[in-house]
Amino acid sequence: MSEPLNRRSRAMTEGVSRTANRAMLRAVGFTDDDFTKAIVGIASADSDVSPCNVHLGHLAKQASDHLRSLEMMPMTFHTFVVTDGEAMGHEGMKASLVSRETIADVIELAARGHAMDGLLGLGGCDKTIPGTVMGMARMDVPSVFVYGGTIRAGNYRGNPVDIVSAFEAVGAFSAGRISEQERHGIECAACPGAGACGGMYTANTMAAAMEAIGMSVTGSASVPAVSRERPAVIRRSAEALALMVRRNVIPRQIMTRAAFENAIRVVMAVGGSTNAVLHLLALAHEVDVDLSIDDFNRFSDTTPILCDMKPAGRYVMENLHEVGGIPLVMRILLDEGLLHGDCLTVTGRTIAENLDGVTVDLSDQDVVHPMDRTEKPTGPIVVLKGNLAGEGAVLKTCGLQEVAHRGPARVFDAEEAAMAAILEGTVSAGDVVVIRYEGPKGGPGMREMLGPTSAIAGAGLLNEVALITDGRFSGGSHGMVVGHVAPEAQVGGPIALLRDGDVIRIDSREKSLHVEVSDDELSMRREQWQPPQPVHTRGALAKFARLASSASTGAVTS
Repeated sequence: MSEPLNRRSRAMTEGVSRTANRAMLRAVGFTDDDFTKAIVGIASADSDVSPCNVHLGHLAKQASDHLRSLEMMPMTFHTFVVTDGEAMGHEGMKASLVSRETIADVIELAARGHAMDGLLGLGGCDKTIPGTVMGMARMDVPSVFVYGGTIRAGNYRGNPVDIVSAFEAVGAFSAGRISEQERHGIECAACPGAGACGGMYTANTMAAAMEAIGMSVTGSASVPAVSRERPAVIRRSAEALALMVRRNVIPRQIMTRAAFENAIRVVMAVGGSTNAVLHLLALAHEVDVDLSIDDFNRFSDTTPILCDMKPAGRYVMENLHEVGGIPLVMRILLDEGLLHGDCLTVTGRTIAENLDGVTVDLSDQDVVHPMDRTEKPTGPIVVLKGNLAGEGAVLKTCGLQEVAHRGPARVFDAEEAAMAAILEGTVSAGDVVVIRYEGPKGGPGMREMLGPTSAIAGAGLLNEVALITDGRFSGGSHGMVVGHVAPEAQVGGPIALLRDGDVIRIDSREKSLHVEVSDDELSMRREQWQPPQPVHTRGALAKFARLASSASTGAVTS
């Protein structure tokens, strides 16, 4: 006799003692025949808050209908979203990384509380992707992640624009490089409809990583949100989940060390966001995979950037989709021996089997480059260490072959102060802007610095001013930017001891981040240093500040 599919939910639905439980379930549509079926949760980040997630309710309904046709019993519940593009530049951004942890908690509590046998997760932006998959990993029931898809590019005066264009327009307008009419025109054109930010920013990076790690169906990461292909993605994802439930394949069987290596490799090849380091470390923690920040340089050193993608390049995710999407990139890497082809995926097949029908034809396009003509011979993400970052810091080199910068520090204790200085024109070529007390504990919440980096770019100082922070960067940031500096300022990391004028050296070749101040001087400054009082003393931000680990271990709270 085959094993029942309601492995967990039968504890809630079986026997005389569960009469009241079944009575409640009848009120939401269950009948006698349904109590022996697997209950699968649909965790949806549907929300009117942002274009990234505004369409997910429709997708959740499609998934629910198809799962019912597959003899599964779907139960839809909401996670939620804090939208980085709207939270950026003010106090709201402190809630963003916290939301990743809370999304994972919501999924754990809903799935555990209702004894769910499987999970299908829908997410459309930066934190809903890792947060959803972290919750699935924590429950370790058969699970499939579905990305809501990328936004289409906007158009302003015949030129493609996106959300980063809008951020950079602030700096360009403040520097007198564009008119108010142009600034307003870019603002109105940047986001034409549903979907996550279009370049290889954090959402698209993490969607690509989830396809590479095996938790999403093949070819789904690059499908635009409003594409006619999206219903097919939902159907294939529902069918994959039904298969996983029947076979009892769980996330820990898919998200192995080798699968994480595949994900990191793909992130490097597509020119992905530095946030991938933080989120993949957090996800590895959930499944007890031994992954550390020190592992990333090995993949950066041996993986070329194959895709000419924004923010440093020319193209957006829909362009990558048109030429073959993530499967094309993975096929190139597999053929070069750079992927583990034997890793299991949610399709029930291995990576190699999923890519078996993918052909590599790179003619008549320049979105994806061949191995003998790469965008850059090494990856976009480098982990730095030195007397400013004993636990590590993350440098984004996308758009730059190397980063070697030495200059005086301009020190700010919050993002707002740095932003004001940049817009006032008091930051000069050669400077190293330091933004501290923005780490996981210090912010709290590790805000992204897209505003300052975009203002620097908009002012024409992209290759002349460096920025380091114990906060994070948006996937849309580019230039000489170093984030995740750990230990962070709030816990007394060396970044807390910096003073204006201290000379800082950043070197991507040496993978180093140093301040030219003697150990004796730093020790003296440390004796004089006192940690600032917490900004928040109650609520979710205070809880996160108390519990969050170092950025070097993923800033996790569990």
